[in-house]
Amino acid sequence: MKLGRVDFPLPDMPRLGLAAFRNRIVFHLVFIALTLATLALAVALLNEERQRNAQRYEQTFAKSLAEVVAQLRHPSGQLALLNPEPPQVDAGWVAPLVLPFGAIDFDDATKAQRAIEMAGCGLQYPGGASLCAAVGSNAYAGGFVYLVASLDAPPLVSRERGALDIADVHRVRISLTRNGAEQHWLAPVEMLDAQRGQLPGFTVGAGDTAVLPHKARPQRDFRGWVWREGPCLANGEGAGGEPCPRRTTISLRLPVEAFREALFRPGGPQWPPADLARTGLQLALLGPGGTTLFDSAAAGAQPPLTLARLSGTLSPGETLTITRGSHVVALLQGADDTSTPPSPWLTALIQHLPAPATPRTLTARDTVTTPVGRFEVTLTGDLQGLDRSLSASAARLAWPVGAMLAALGLAWLIIEIGLIRRVATLTKRAATLSHQLQQPERFELGTLDVADLRGRDELGILAGTLADLLQHARDSLRREQLRAEREHDQWHAVGHEIMSPLQSLMLLHGSEDDPSRRYVQRMQQAVKVLYGQASPSEALAAATLAIGRLDLDAFLRGVAENAAYAGIADVSYTPAPEPVWVQADEYPLEDAITHVLTNADRYRVPGTPITLTLRVEAELAAVDIHNQGPQIADDVITRVFDYGVSDAEPQDGVRRGQGLFVAKTYLAKMGGSIGARNVDDGVVFEIALRRQA
Repeated sequence: MKLGRVDFPLPDMPRLGLAAFRNRIVFHLVFIALTLATLALAVALLNEERQRNAQRYEQTFAKSLAEVVAQLRHPSGQLALLNPEPPQVDAGWVAPLVLPFGAIDFDDATKAQRAIEMAGCGLQYPGGASLCAAVGSNAYAGGFVYLVASLDAPPLVSRERGALDIADVHRVRISLTRNGAEQHWLAPVEMLDAQRGQLPGFTVGAGDTAVLPHKARPQRDFRGWVWREGPCLANGEGAGGEPCPRRTTISLRLPVEAFREALFRPGGPQWPPADLARTGLQLALLGPGGTTLFDSAAAGAQPPLTLARLSGTLSPGETLTITRGSHVVALLQGADDTSTPPSPWLTALIQHLPAPATPRTLTARDTVTTPVGRFEVTLTGDLQGLDRSLSASAARLAWPVGAMLAALGLAWLIIEIGLIRRVATLTKRAATLSHQLQQPERFELGTLDVADLRGRDELGILAGTLADLLQHARDSLRREQLRAEREHDQWHAVGHEIMSPLQSLMLLHGSEDDPSRRYVQRMQQAVKVLYGQASPSEALAAATLAIGRLDLDAFLRGVAENAAYAGIADVSYTPAPEPVWVQADEYPLEDAITHVLTNADRYRVPGTPITLTLRVEAELAAVDIHNQGPQIADDVITRVFDYGVSDAEPQDGVRRGQGLFVAKTYLAKMGGSIGARNVDDGVVFEIALRRQA
């Protein structure tokens, strides 16, 4: 009898009235009210924050425009106003900018640097170098382009007057491109003293970087200066005449003939030139040996302030419009916060809240006067941008509300699932058990599964106690069943071990007139009463062997000679030349080999012999039992010595699959081993025992 789970149908339960569900209904309504109150509080706070943001934005809107205008009135802001369009030159070229003042005093290093710093027109290169390429805002200052560069440089090698090969001196190379045509200048350094030098400009070809043309003369309107100022930039150097790098400023005034022509066009001068954004310049400071100290075409230069950067100062929803007359110079809009995008459903919710008292659209205007005219600056604000910003902020801060709602949901789940449903489940299961116990004709010890209801609370203790009692009853039944099965297996093992030698006795006393035959038959009949009830694992584990010194060669000769008495014919053995002593118990060893021979006899090809071969290997003596016949399947050969593994049908009530298990058990107790392997013509069982001197 095996104990299993028995499921019983639920008994008919009476229909319960509304009063039975009153507490559950009240419990659910309370949690719904708490959830709605939490949501209402969050919406009220959101609307209040929206109203406050709108009032604060209206108060600071005019101030925001004042800050933008103040930035535009600064020379760097005017520089952005005068140069609204992006350069239209190829990479590596620098487009000149229009300065917020008439010209640069390029003959004075301090004034030139101050003008560049105020205007903010310098391109900033990695390593601290900078370059400003610009034209003045006054047309009558002349058609010149100003180039002011600042970098760290060692002492400059000066050109000797009249020298045409300037490969070993420092020189400045300037290139200009306009409408597909290029023009190039070379300006060698001619130091006047240790701190100051001049840069005469010579017109050269595209590939000339180290040689001046024959009989070359400096261009008349080309002016250039170089200054080396400040302390030594390398600690510990400069003493004893060693080279000392210092901050070096290069200031050039480059005449552009096309710009000059624009000043004298019919109808008055056109300034700045219309194609200024398409004009490109390059400046490089070359050193002796072909080295390059500075190149304006180097990558990584940071451009000066542009109007596009002003969009970063605008709030979401704001629009900045800059016009000059009827021409729109720039139209900038504040970008939304991309780090936390606004939630669409939160934005829709905010827009459906009561509107604030602040107007939905705000507008403010101001003007900026520059050397080339007046610019109108208009700032427009839309509260929709505030709604999107509030949506983004609310999305970041929505977790407290979500946490509150989650806490309410968790509390509801704990009470609903942890208590109310457990009570209902226990009630139904108890009713099922009670209904089953009230019908004695159908009574069985079924399963009341209450393990999921255990706990430290009162309900858990009650359910656990009931489950423990039922489990204890089922365990007692199971133990009785296992004890009966063990007794059954033990008697079966004993019967199996006795039947094997009795079978040999029956062959020895086979004659009908042998008086011993009757007694052997009676013994077989008595054992058959117990046979078929064994689990040899326990019976054999308790057996004790008398292990001693045994001549395995003489033993195998006796086994081969007496095999016929056990019903196993044609067993051959080739004797060894000398005795082979091993550690073994004679009778269990004979039982083990007999079981193997019986198995080999069952599967051998009729008419073929079973051979016993004795081998000596170091400390072991091995016996190979070979029979010709079918091989053992690969999935069975690894477990053929396990109990009950056999493909033979039971015979005379005797179960197969026990003999090889008994052989393995006996050999293990003697310190030996047994294994099987397939050969070409059959199977070989190998028995190994320890040798003894």
